[in-house]
Amino acid sequence: MDPAVLREDMVDGLEAAPKNVLVDEDVAVAMRDVPRHAFVDDERTAYADRDHEALGTRVLAPRTAARLLQALALEDDESVLIVGVGVGYTAAVTAELVGEANVHAVDISRPLVVEARGNLAQAGYDGVLVDCRDGANGYPEYAPFDRILLEAAAVEPPHTLLEQLEEGGRLVFPQGTQRQHLVALSTDGERDRFGPVSFDPLLVEGEQSGAVERNRMTREDRERAQRRAESRRGWEQDWIEWEEATDGHSRRGRSR
Repeated sequence: MDPAVLREDMVDGLEAAPKNVLVDEDVAVAMRDVPRHAFVDDERTAYADRDHEALGTRVLAPRTAARLLQALALEDDESVLIVGVGVGYTAAVTAELVGEANVHAVDISRPLVVEARGNLAQAGYDGVLVDCRDGANGYPEYAPFDRILLEAAAVEPPHTLLEQLEEGGRLVFPQGTQRQHLVALSTDGERDRFGPVSFDPLLVEGEQSGAVERNRMTREDRERAQRRAESRRGWEQDWIEWEEATDGHSRRGRSR
């Protein structure tokens, strides 16, 4: 069947009952234009409303992509950073909405970066910039961004990403661990919630698919240190002061 017809059917299904998930007309038009089969190997199921697997990551179902993009509330010519570009489909729809030159994307997995670049070029969006980066660090060379989309779950978004938001900007991410909600966070501190979602956690270096060694020590050390700091009470929280010794040399003072 003609892919254009399949795209029409896909979007119509997202707009109609019982799904009723796609209500933004601009996003609907963009999803009708992007050839999803360029991003999913199996053309027979590329337009089915379900997840796919590719290179150790999940290709989001069309309904999930629609929810993310609607939460971003994109406007013409806004600059966008996508953290966790995956195979590139969400980046392509974003490019339809704001223009290719305004879309920047990163992924911690080098094989996925190569895949996304190839897919985007094949689909006609080779103007989207895709780089291999640790997503928690954002993309400072092109900051600030009007919108940031984090396609990975976090209890709170990394401070670096918040710092790379333009004043009045908006960051969308899945918040939580086992139980997650899609959240939009504005620079003024306002939060909007858009219902439950299920995403894989944000990875740190060494955890990505294809890494030589899957090293979780960076995250474990950070989380362990945070738990330890939160559990401290009383004298353990007092700062150990330095006192000037009578002989002119510094010596360590005792805890109060």
